[in-house]
Amino acid sequence: SGLSIGHASPEAAAGGAIGLVRDGDKVLIDIPNRSINLLIDDAEMAERRAEQDKKGWKPVESRPRKVTTALKAYALLATSADKGAVRDKALLDKLVP
Repeated sequence: SGLSIGHASPEAAAGGAIGLVRDGDKVLIDIPNRSINLLIDDAEMAERRAEQDKKGWKPVESRPRKVTTALKAYALLATSADKGAVRDKALLDKLVP
């Protein structure tokens, strides 16, 4: 297979670190550990969150919309970016015993 990063936008919309990435930032993509991390220190992360809050940012609320069966299946099996943005086969086991 190969590298595939998906499901990052929902994590950003929910307030995750991926929404705080700026041009020039380094992002560590760790394939063996299935993680994606923004490489900034805690102080910078807090400063960016404070700037975002000052602008009145709020997480996006769910909205009613038509979603294809394929996208529903992907959403059921994919983790958010803060958990690696990977398809998690263990989630399938929970759906189909």
